[in-house]
Formats: sequence, structure tokens, C-alpha cells
Amino acid sequence: MTQDRSIEDDFTRRMLIAAGAGGVVWAGLVARLFQLQVVEREKYEAAAEDNHIKLALAPPQRGSILDRFGKPLASHRRAGRVSIIPEQTRDAADTLARIAALIDVPDERLARLTREISTSRRRNAAFVPIIVAHELTYEDFARMNVHAAEIPGVQVEMASTRSYPRGRDFAHVLGYVARASQDDLHRLSNGMPADEAKRLENLFRHPDMRTGRQGMERFAEEWLRGKPGFRKLVTNAAGRVIEEIPDDKFAPVPGKDVYVTIDSELQRAAIERFGDESGAAVVLDVETGDVLAMVSTPAFDPNDFVNGISGADYALLRDNPRSPLYPRAHGGVYPPGSTFKMVVATAALESGAVKPTDRVHCNGYYRFGNRTWHCWKKGGHGSVDMHNGIKGSCDVYFYETARRTGVEAIAATARKFGFGEAWTLGMTGARGGLVPDSAWKQRVMGEQWYEGETLNFGIGQGQLGVTPLQLALMTARIASEGHSYKPRLVGLGPKSDEDGVLDAPLDAEIMKRMKAGMYGVTSEAGGTAYRSGDLGLGGPRLAGKTGTAQVRRITMAERDKGVRKGLNIERELRDHALFVAYAPSDDPKYAIAVVVEHGEGGSSTAAPLARDILHFALKNDSRRKPAYSQTASVAPATAGEPT
Repeated sequence: MTQDRSIEDDFTRRMLIAAGAGGVVWAGLVARLFQLQVVEREKYEAAAEDNHIKLALAPPQRGSILDRFGKPLASHRRAGRVSIIPEQTRDAADTLARIAALIDVPDERLARLTREISTSRRRNAAFVPIIVAHELTYEDFARMNVHAAEIPGVQVEMASTRSYPRGRDFAHVLGYVARASQDDLHRLSNGMPADEAKRLENLFRHPDMRTGRQGMERFAEEWLRGKPGFRKLVTNAAGRVIEEIPDDKFAPVPGKDVYVTIDSELQRAAIERFGDESGAAVVLDVETGDVLAMVSTPAFDPNDFVNGISGADYALLRDNPRSPLYPRAHGGVYPPGSTFKMVVATAALESGAVKPTDRVHCNGYYRFGNRTWHCWKKGGHGSVDMHNGIKGSCDVYFYETARRTGVEAIAATARKFGFGEAWTLGMTGARGGLVPDSAWKQRVMGEQWYEGETLNFGIGQGQLGVTPLQLALMTARIASEGHSYKPRLVGLGPKSDEDGVLDAPLDAEIMKRMKAGMYGVTSEAGGTAYRSGDLGLGGPRLAGKTGTAQVRRITMAERDKGVRKGLNIERELRDHALFVAYAPSDDPKYAIAVVVEHGEGGSSTAAPLARDILHFALKNDSRRKPAYSQTASVAPATAGEPT
């Protein structure tokens, strides 16, 4: 009995020990679970989230470019696109062939895509989508959506793309955007610390990211670009995206908008008026310096460059004899012809070499040394003073006036009007042209300046080269009677530190004489553009000056037989037609310069075109108050503060 009780007590003791040990274990488990699930819940939730949530770079939406009244010139639109996720397709060639059977994909692009897919797999980036086609039509987008489920690895989605709704109208002002090349990345990251440069490179490697290549798009790149953010993506163990989690704190910051001073309707009217002609027109606000129109025609469509232009299409633009890639308005350099005569007259009066009443007899030619210079009017103009010399554009008068004044004085006055300086105004491709003088010739050619060259200089020929923008600036300074003048193209956005102010002193009385001469051109008998003065608005008139710039030398034999003109001569040998003007003549508001390449006569071709553009500007009040604030402060292009 005693033995049985001893065994029972021993069993009970062991049970208690086992139960106690088990209780300790269970207590430990419960405590650990409490620690994991309650005390350290947030820590492990974050760790778990990190295991299946990925932050993917999200590029910012680029700022828009708007005209002075807020009409979009460069913006965004939604467009369909097709992508392939390499890891989800076994046979890339077969997948691409099935896509090509549904939508048009050029053979050269299919070959390039096959190489890209192979490269992505070697770099362990097979989960990154590769874009097959942009800009799908509605029909193609619908067709691809229907069949996408049947083709493994194919994505069909709507994406935001840069859009230029006015197409060619502003190509040379705005430029275009494109994928960043290695040269672009080097330029954009120049001077950055290594880590920032790497982040910038990663941003521009994103398939939706673009950078400005020319024009305002390039000039205002930092202003327009914005700041990148991230997309919060849920992925599986293989790294494949399952869904996206919206999170505002990771959202990218869009770029800022830029307003240009141009009236897009005036720009459109000017381009339509040019028709099939090649040339340029610049319209300025005489009072504020705003560029109201900047026309270069023909032009290219910047939309063609956004997603990459084919080599064949680019070759068509590059080799086009009308040069649509050439920014004529601010980068085209032409002899100014007789439009330069107001500069010569101003230099003559400033230097005291000539008085307004001095007369020169023109019998149709001018002899100097052993050479003869001809006037455009074969029979001559007779006895001519300065007013009539400008009004009738007498070459002989200006040969003599230039000879008396000298090259140095003419060149110095030309620079006061803005010639010789490249006015970028936020655009690429601007050129300064050339204002020659004796020092220039000695430096460049190693030769002395000859007085006979001054005669050519006096009628806007020879080595002299100017841009249409410079001619418009000259006209605005005359119209304002010599007031300081700062041209601008950016109404709201980054400013250009490269452009200065035209504030070199010009005598107001001399400018009044130039204005009177220009009024005579369009409104007095004998004026070379007498029929172009009436703007068709029931009163206001324009004052202007014609110009014809030779592109070839006319031989004596041709003069004896009669100079060939118009359709009797090949287009590329015809003279350029120029006209500068301001309006209204009694209260100048607008200044304009027009160049019609190979248009022959300034009075017959360029003057009517300028008159019609000024008619539109006055009738529609193109210089009226813009949508942006006129009093906003101006900031450097790198700062990001509004002008």
C-alpha cells in the first residue's frame, strides 16, 4: 500500500514538473507572439510591405507652353500605345509578328525591338516594358485591346505624350522634345555632383521622359521639366507588378508653364499669307518690345520628333531645297538691300558728313575709280536730297552718302540698331549676321578695306548680313524715335541672360527724319511702295521701306540686253524681296520686317504681305493685355521663379 502511494506521489510530482515546464514554454510562445503581433507590429508590417511593394520612378508631366492669351502651343494629350514585357513572352519574334499583323510596325523597328528584348533579358531587366508602338489610332487601339489577352506579355494602355496642336506654325520658336541622347545627358548634368547626375540619368532613361532639343523647349528645360516622383507598385515574388497603390506623397511635381509673347492667331494669319513662298516675318510691339509674331516658313512638324523620327523622314526634311529645318526669322542671314538705307542716312547725319538738304544728282549710274555702280532706276532720279533718296530708294544718292560717311561710322550706327548681335530670346539657332568694317576684314581676310566696298555697304549689299529679327528691331527703334528697346519672347517663364537692351543713343530728330522718309515711301508720289500705305481700316496708314537683295552679280552684257526677272530666271537666282514697316504711321504700335526668298521685288511681293499682316494685327489688337501678369518678376533660367 505504502509502495503504491509512493509511486502515485512520484507520478504526480513528475506531472507537475512537466506541466510547469509546458506552462513556461507556452508562456514564452504567447509572450513572443504578443511581442511580434502587438509590440513590434508596425516594424514587421513595414518589413512585410517592403517585401512586396516596389517604388517605381514616375516622371513628371512637362509644363505647357502657351501663347500670350493662354492658347496652348505645346501641351499633352492621351494616346494609345503597345508595350511588351520580355519576361512574359517566350518567343519575342513570334509576339512581335502577331502585333505587326494587327497594327503597322515598320520592319526596321521590329528588328530593333528584337535586339532590345534580347538585351533586356541579358541585363536582368526583363520585367521592364519595351514600347512597340506609340500614337495608336482609335481603331488600332481597339483592335489591340481585343487581342492583347491572346498574346502573352503584351500591354495596351493610354499614355501622356507631348503634343504641338499648332504643328508647323511654331516649330522654330518652340523646337521639340525627344528622348535624351548621351550628349543630352552630358549637357544636362554638366557641373552636377555624381549622385545627382546619376539620378538625372535614371530619370531620362524612363520610356516616358523627354528633353527639349531646340527652341523654347530646350531653353526652358529646367522650368518645364518638373520633379520626378514614384509609383507604389505591388509585386509578387518574381517581381511582377500586380497592382498600383495611389499615394499622393510620392506623386511627381509637374513642370511649370511658359507663356510666350506671341499672338498665335497673328502667327497663323501671317503663315497663311505667305502661302507657298519661303521666307520670314517678325512683328514687334513698338512700346513693350514683345515679339508678337515670329514666322519662318516652310517649317517642320515638331510632333514628328516626339517619339523619334525615322532616318528616311529626317532625310526628306534635311534635303528639301526649301530648307524647312532652317530658322529663318532669327537665324536666316540675308543682305538687307535698301532697307538698310535708313541706317546709312542716320550715320551720315550723326557724323555730320551729310546734311538733310544736300543733293546728289542721279542719272542712273555712279562712277568711282575705274568701275561703274548702277542705280535700280535705269534713267536715274535726277537731283535728290535725303528725304527723296529714302522715298525713291535712290542707289546713287546712297553710294555718295556712304562714301562721304565712311565704313566705320556706318558700322557703328548699325550696331546701335541691333545688327551684329544674335538675339536668342529663348530660342536656339539665333545668328548675329555680320556688320563688316576695316578691322574685321584685316582680321579675317588679312586685307585692307577698299572705298569701293563702302559703296556696296551703303545700299545694304556686299559682306553685310542681317536677320529678319534684326530688321524688325531697327524698325521699332526708328518708330519709337530712338527710345531704349528690350525685345522679349518669354512673357512668363525663365529669362534669357544672353540678350541685352538696345539703348545706344539715337537722336530723336534724326529718327523723325527717317520716319518721314519711310512715310514718303508708302504715302507720297514717287515712293517705291506708294500703293501699300493704305491698311484698309478706314484711316490708319503704314510707313515702310522696300528692299531688294541681289543673290547674284548682274553682268554688263545682261544689263545691255535687259536684266532677266520673274519667271524668266531660275528661282534660286531671283532676288530676295524685303520690306520693313511700322503702323499706324502717326502713332506707331507695331513694327514688322518681311523677307520673301527669291520674291524679286520688295514693293510687289513683300510690301503687300507686310501690309496684310499689319492689317490683321491692328484689327484684332494683337498687343492687347496678355493672360500673364505684366508685373511679375524676372528670374534666371535656372532658378524656377516666374517672370
